[in-house]
Amino acid sequence: MSASNTTRHLAVRMLCEGAIMLALGLILSNLPLYRLPNGGSVSLDMLPILFFAVRWGVKPGLAVGLIFGVLQIFTEGAIAWGWQSLLLDFVVAFTPLGLAGLFRGKSWGIFAGTILGGGARFVVHFISGVTIYAILVPTELFERTYTSPALYSLVYNGSYMLIDIILCLVLFGLLRRPLRKFFMAEDLR
Repeated sequence: MSASNTTRHLAVRMLCEGAIMLALGLILSNLPLYRLPNGGSVSLDMLPILFFAVRWGVKPGLAVGLIFGVLQIFTEGAIAWGWQSLLLDFVVAFTPLGLAGLFRGKSWGIFAGTILGGGARFVVHFISGVTIYAILVPTELFERTYTSPALYSLVYNGSYMLIDIILCLVLFGLLRRPLRKFFMAEDLR
């Protein structure tokens, strides 16, 4: 196979895998393990996006994260307080999952990528909570009243994002041995 055929083959494979991971992420986002008021939920929707990013790298990962965020607006029944909230909590929040691609080819890359991508997503949700959802403060959450937008955002977004990140780390840990060559993108060389 010539170099140009190999390049085209890999490009088609990347597009197909990206579409499959997007579909899987959307399915998982509609099967939450727990829902919070105002749209937050514990789910495994980050799992396929992080996996894709670690396999294909930063640019494809950021693109799939961006597309995933946009598609979630239409499939999730987006809860938002205006266009700013739609932009931050969906489009901007899911795009940084692609940062996991910075660790492509590293044996521990899926774990570092999960922490970086999930942490970056949390930061965006936190900023949204402090700036946009501050209109809800004072509010009650987990049988406690919050008067500080920063503390409310930290507790609200941290309560599901930390669990999401831990679930991804645990599942990737369980899948590390059988899927090692895929995590390392060895099948793409």
